[in-house]
Amino acid sequence: MTVRGCSNQSKGNRQQGHNRVVIHPINLEMTDIKPISEVRCEDSEQRNISATNPVEEEESTCATKDSKRTWAIPSLQELEELLHSAPRSCRHGDEVWPDLYLGDMFMSHDKLGLWQLGITHVLNAAHGKLCCKGSDDFYGTTVKYYGVPANDLPTFDLSPYFYPAAEFIHLALASGGKVFVHCAVGVSRSAALVLVYLMIHHHLSLLSSIRCVQQKRWIFPNRGFLRQLIALDRKLKDEGAH
Repeated sequence: MTVRGCSNQSKGNRQQGHNRVVIHPINLEMTDIKPISEVRCEDSEQRNISATNPVEEEESTCATKDSKRTWAIPSLQELEELLHSAPRSCRHGDEVWPDLYLGDMFMSHDKLGLWQLGITHVLNAAHGKLCCKGSDDFYGTTVKYYGVPANDLPTFDLSPYFYPAAEFIHLALASGGKVFVHCAVGVSRSAALVLVYLMIHHHLSLLSSIRCVQQKRWIFPNRGFLRQLIALDRKLKDEGAH
C-alpha cells in the first residue's frame, strides 16, 4: 500500500510541487532507510522521517502567545494560499512540536519504530478506517490510544472532537509522554487536530499554528476542516482565551 498525497495526491489542492525537506529548501536524494524511518512515497523515492528533528530555533517563533490586538481571522482563500506556499514533505512522520509527532498510517503501524521513538500515546484521526488498524489491542498496554473516526471529507464535522483530542494530547505531554497523531497521510484530519491543540492549549491563532507546523511538515486540511478551524479561531478570540 502506498501513501497517496505527498507527490501524486489527487485531493483538492494538493496536486502540485515536488517533495522536499521541511525547513531546508533542498531536493532530497534517495537514501538507505532504517527500520524506524522507512519512507515509501508514491514516486518511489525514499526519505527518512524527521523522528529526531530538533525542535529548537523554529519553535521559539511558535511559542509566543497571540494577542487580540494582532489577531487576524483569516479567510478560507488566505488559508489555502498559505498552505500552498509551504514546501512539500513526504515523510512518514515529523516532530512538529516538542514530543508531538504528526504522521501517516505507515508510521502508525511500525510498533517497533514508535517504541524506539519513545511514543507513549497515539491519536488516530482515521479510527476504524480500513487503512488504519490502530486500537488498544493493537498497541497493547504500553501505549495509550485514542481514536477519532473521522472521514477526510469537507462535509464531515470534526469539531465535536476538537476539545477531547486537544485534551488527550495536552495531558499526555504534561505527564512527560510523547504523542503520535496520525491519519492515513498525515496532512488533513490529523493535521487539523494538531492545529486545534496548539490553538486551545498554547493560545496560538490559526495562522500562527499553521506557520508553526509548516516549519516541520507540509499540511493541508480539507476545505470543510479549514472552515471549522476558522470558526474555532473566531470563537477563541471572542472568548479572550488567547
